[in-house]
Amino acid sequence: EIQPGCLVEAPFGAQAVQGVVTRLLDASSVAETRPFAALIDDLPVLTPTQIALAESLARKFLAPVSEFISLMLPPGLGQRADSLYTLNLPADLDEEALTPLEKRLVARLREKGPLRGRQLDTAFRHVEWRRSARALIRKGLLVSQPVLPKPRVNPKTSRTVRLAIPDSRLDEALEAAGKAGSAARERRQAILRLLASENEAVDVSYIYASSGGSSADLQDLYKKGLISYGEEEVLRDPLAGRAAAPTQAPVLTKEQLSAWARIEAAMQAPKAAQPILLHGVTGSGKTELYMRAIERTLAQGRQAIVLVPEISLTPQTIERFSARFGRQVGVVHSKLSPGERYDTWRRARDADFLIAIGPRSALFTPFPNLGMIVLDEFHDESFIQTEISPYYSAVEAALELGALNRAPVMLGSATPDVSIYFRAQREKWALIELKERILAHTSNTATSTSSASGTATSANPRGQAGSASGHLPLPEVSLVDMREELRQGNTSIFSRELTEQLRRVLAEKQQAILLLNRRGSATWVFCRDCGHTIQCPRCDLPLTWHSGASKLVCHTCGYTRGLPQKCPQCGSTRIKQFGTGTEKVESELQEIFPQARLLRWDADSASGKGAEEVIMAHFRQHNADILIGTQMLAKGLDLPLVTLVGVILADAGLNFPDYRTAERAFQLLTQVAGRAGRSALG
Repeated sequence: EIQPGCLVEAPFGAQAVQGVVTRLLDASSVAETRPFAALIDDLPVLTPTQIALAESLARKFLAPVSEFISLMLPPGLGQRADSLYTLNLPADLDEEALTPLEKRLVARLREKGPLRGRQLDTAFRHVEWRRSARALIRKGLLVSQPVLPKPRVNPKTSRTVRLAIPDSRLDEALEAAGKAGSAARERRQAILRLLASENEAVDVSYIYASSGGSSADLQDLYKKGLISYGEEEVLRDPLAGRAAAPTQAPVLTKEQLSAWARIEAAMQAPKAAQPILLHGVTGSGKTELYMRAIERTLAQGRQAIVLVPEISLTPQTIERFSARFGRQVGVVHSKLSPGERYDTWRRARDADFLIAIGPRSALFTPFPNLGMIVLDEFHDESFIQTEISPYYSAVEAALELGALNRAPVMLGSATPDVSIYFRAQREKWALIELKERILAHTSNTATSTSSASGTATSANPRGQAGSASGHLPLPEVSLVDMREELRQGNTSIFSRELTEQLRRVLAEKQQAILLLNRRGSATWVFCRDCGHTIQCPRCDLPLTWHSGASKLVCHTCGYTRGLPQKCPQCGSTRIKQFGTGTEKVESELQEIFPQARLLRWDADSASGKGAEEVIMAHFRQHNADILIGTQMLAKGLDLPLVTLVGVILADAGLNFPDYRTAERAFQLLTQVAGRAGRSALG
């Protein structure tokens, strides 16, 4: 039953641990072997290609193979060995002989009973409790034993009911359902009629909703032998209940047709794993070319993965792909529940859906016959995992996975990395340019424009409406020197031109985006007497002031504290907040335009599950006029009513300690500018 890719429980010294079988050997190089304790999943949890990918990435990024294998397992299935701590206290325990931390440990275990090490880690954060635990074990007051927790995720089941009698006995059963004239009899008869009409197992919750019955009614019918209970698996699908209106593929422009011919040729080449770099300006129709390539892949009986840089972009991409491919689309990202991720992983393993969409974690979807990988906005730094080990680039991992599957990898961006662009030229990849913007939105903007100003062109004072050929110009960009504004008496964080353009947008009932790549209300807090900056004690980085929450926050590790009344260095009370952040932009903008409906989108306002989707839905439905946020606003959003983008402190990105700051600033500004003027409004 064991085969490569199986998840097993194995003895390892005194512990029981999980492991993944990577290969089978005819003979062992070890003199004495021990048998596995259990096979955790009957089917392999990794494909042979995934095992090869994990080994290749481990060599490339200098990390243990096990860390890359962990990335490929759904959360909750893979478990690490742990220790279970149980009290062994005598009746005459002298608690005064214990240290304060030992007393706290004993109190916790008395209250909760035996606990695992990781549960105690949560209870005693940033406290070295294990040393005290070892002391208690030496005194015989505590017992430790190795354990391997069971997987936290399992298939979800629901209780079902079906008729236990033939249809010929239904009239007899209806008579026996209860006391004549009682409400209970009517409910139970309704249940029996419902089950007879369905003629199959029915979920109990549906029975309650449809008949008005209760669990007591079902129990009564069960005791009389009229119904039987059962269980059925329920798949947790994050896209259940979401249906996008089907759309037809649009007619390609001349430039798109030329690009599609080259993509088609690259996909059919003998070396089908050769990457394709699609360098197209913002709004040039790259997504339509991705869809055509995936359509061709599905026709060949293979599957496709589409990576987007942010979870926030996933709903927009899901909507577009679902409108074209229907139920063949699945979503994979970290904000799904463990159960949803587990069921999505199982469905992908069985090829129950054919297109996986999500951020970099979607790359490890276990498709059995992967035929295409697409990375949209592949230049984005969120494709590089830097927060936790293993550190890796999803672009490099996708290229490796494409080569292993002989599947083409399509990299799309308006601002490709210089290094990848150079590599594409040197290694003779298919390098395709799209230089023309396409007028993709017409009907949904005409109404808004005419209601505001009568005609489409009058809503566009710069005369940039789309041409008859269906093309749009790139947005016009103004650079404003804020030093000159200050010299002329403007002390606001907004230039006079930006303020005037925002006034125009509000009058025309259109929308604007304001980007400031900084959260919070103030960049840092310092003492005006000695210059001491309030820093994070763990990271040695300046803390950011959040006025809404009235606290200082470290955006690296999450440390928080209140605003000090006195300088810890010199004791001065002259503490000053300096700089600006999205919260401050929001508050100042509300003062200038009290009638404007504002929406803020940053890591603070979009922290919960589905928060990004809610914010985007509000803005897309024009429930807000101005969207204020950080760099996530620059990533591929397609909003036809947005006719203005303003960037506050546009040169802030040039001051980071990174040799790529010039390139990163160019990418950010070009991408966020591309959010404006994507419709006939200009």
